[in-house]
Amino acid sequence: MHGHGAEGGAFQLVYALVRQIPPGRVMTYGQIAALLGHVLSPAAVGWALHVCPPDVPWHRVVNASGRCSTERLPDFPAQLQRKLLAAEGVSFDASGRLDLSRYRWTGPVGFPGAEDAAALP
Repeated sequence: MHGHGAEGGAFQLVYALVRQIPPGRVMTYGQIAALLGHVLSPAAVGWALHVCPPDVPWHRVVNASGRCSTERLPDFPAQLQRKLLAAEGVSFDASGRLDLSRYRWTGPVGFPGAEDAAALP
């Protein structure tokens, strides 16, 4: 387990939520932060996913523009996130953006704040 104390607990909340994202659907970093009551910033959600356990489908979390943010990370293979999403049926336009109105998952039914977070970037 990476992290400890409050950060470790918050990271575990991120992992629990991300594990529920169905294949072929995505959430944004900001959406996850909102659903978790802003205990972490969207950037901190990204850092949590950068050190997540192997069973967390990190690739199903994208930025507010519908793009893969991992392309900027030097320790990630190029296009890995995009390839993993494409294998689940997610398509990208010529500029590398996916359609959030089509692929965004609003969160688990009954999850506090799911409706509000769905409207967030």
